Order: sequence, then C-alpha cells, then structure tokens
Amino acid sequence: MKRRDFITRTLATAGSTLVLGNALATPANVPTAPGATFKLNYAPHDGMFKNHGGDNFVDQIKYMADQGFRAIEDNGMLKRSVADQEKISKTLTGLGMTMGVFVIEGGDNWKTSLTTGKQEFKDTFIKTCKESVEVAKRVNAKWMTVVPGFFERKMPIGIQTANVVDSLRRGAEIFEPHGLVMVLEPLSDTPELFLRNSDQTFEICKAVKSPSCKILYDIYHMQRNEGNLIININACWEEIAYVQIGDNPGRKEPTTGEINYKNIFKLLSDKGYKGVMGMEHGNAKDGKEGELALIKAYRESDNF
Repeated sequence: MKRRDFITRTLATAGSTLVLGNALATPANVPTAPGATFKLNYAPHDGMFKNHGGDNFVDQIKYMADQGFRAIEDNGMLKRSVADQEKISKTLTGLGMTMGVFVIEGGDNWKTSLTTGKQEFKDTFIKTCKESVEVAKRVNAKWMTVVPGFFERKMPIGIQTANVVDSLRRGAEIFEPHGLVMVLEPLSDTPELFLRNSDQTFEICKAVKSPSCKILYDIYHMQRNEGNLIININACWEEIAYVQIGDNPGRKEPTTGEINYKNIFKLLSDKGYKGVMGMEHGNAKDGKEGELALIKAYRESDNF
C-alpha cells in the first residue's frame, strides 16, 4: 500500500469513528430524550394533557406515562365513584406509577374552619378522614391535602392555633395505623385563610407531633406569600413531605414566570427528595402546542 493511500484511509477511519462517537455521546447539557423518566417525580393532573390523551382521565394517564411521568395527583379523587377510583388505581399499578395527593374536603370553599373549635366542624373533618382511609387504600395513595379553613377575626390567634392542632391530632390518630399522611397546605388564594406561611405550618406540625401530619410545600403559594424559597425550604425541611409546583405570576409551568425552578429542583434532588412533585398549575398555552411546550419546560428545568 502506498504511503499516501494509507494516510487517506487512516484519516477516513478516524473521522468516521469520531462521528459515531459524537452521535452516541449524550452531553450533560442536553435535555433527556422525550419519553425518558425525569430525575424528579413530577405528577400531572386530570385535564393537563386532554388534547393528546382525550377527555378520559385513564387515557390521559397512559399518555403521561408515555412522556416519562411516573406519578399523578387528583384533588377530586375523594368525590370520584368507586368504579372510577378502581380503574385509575389499576392503570397506575400497570404502568408502575405513583398516586399523589387528593384533597380531604372540609366544607364550603374552606369556610368551614377548624380554627373555630366548633364540634360540628371537627365531626365533619373526622368523618372525612375516615372516608379518606378507604379511598387511599383503594387507589394506593399515601398523602392527602388538608386546609384548616378560614381565619376567625374575633378570636385570638393562639386559640385558633390550639383548635387546629386539636383537630389535626384527631386526624393523625386515624391515619397513623395505616401509614397515611395528611399534608397541610399554606395557601395564597385569599388573606382570609388561616394557614398562609411555611413557618406557621412547621409550628403546627411540631405541635401535632405525628408522622401523619406534615407540610405540603406549594412553591407557587410560598413565592407569593413569603418568597425566600430556598432558605425556607431548608428551614422547614424535616416537616416537608410533599411538594407542589407552579410558576408566578400566572400559576403555569416552570420557565413561564419569575421562579428559578432549575435551582429549586436541584436543591430538592441534592437533599435526597424522592417524593411526588405535584404539577399544581395550568398550561401557559392552549391545545396540543401548549401541552408539548409544558413537557419541554419540564425537560429543561429537570436538566440540572
């Protein structure tokens, strides 16, 4: 073989090897391929992917699984029929997915308040907790959202706090034998709500003293009410059992507002969080285009 031919063939072989190597390599800054499991366990809800999955929630769940999601949440699960609960549970089990929170309904738009100490409100809460145990078993759920209710302007805050703690202890007694957890959610929807800040919720969980009473840290609500997200997450960490997502302003998917979700997700990952990340928000854009944009936003934010 002539020297010139040998050099030409050697360079060609090296070049093809380099091209192949580049094709197979996955640089760290490239988002995971569509359909691959995310680093964190993000959980969509009913209606979020209706344009791709259809109106039936079970079909939407299958689409979610195809996109790499491994959990769902469903605030209204308690009100679904037993047949629908069983269908959803069977679908989740078959797909290897986790059931996130559903809401323990406490009354008329949170106005039925545990802050009052009224026995009728306690009785309703306890009754719903018992019903929730059966639903949780049926759908293989572990966490249930609790909102204590409205602030009572004519009652000292200490008395209201004691009333809430008393009711939550009763709820914890119901859930503990089953390994279930009620997660308290401070909200920003209206100043009339009693539970609004993470430190207040931390204090209440410490007072209840139960593994069945923890914090649901909704990043959207906490950004609106108190900000300082990373510092407050760290401060309340030992009582946080569940996390929800939503950017601000607008309460849409990450990357649509002011919150640096890539940093928040990295923090949670570094802290070893393995729980569900509820996608408690709407879609910034309508239709199939909006649903695909939402998935893309999660791929980008999950690339930390």
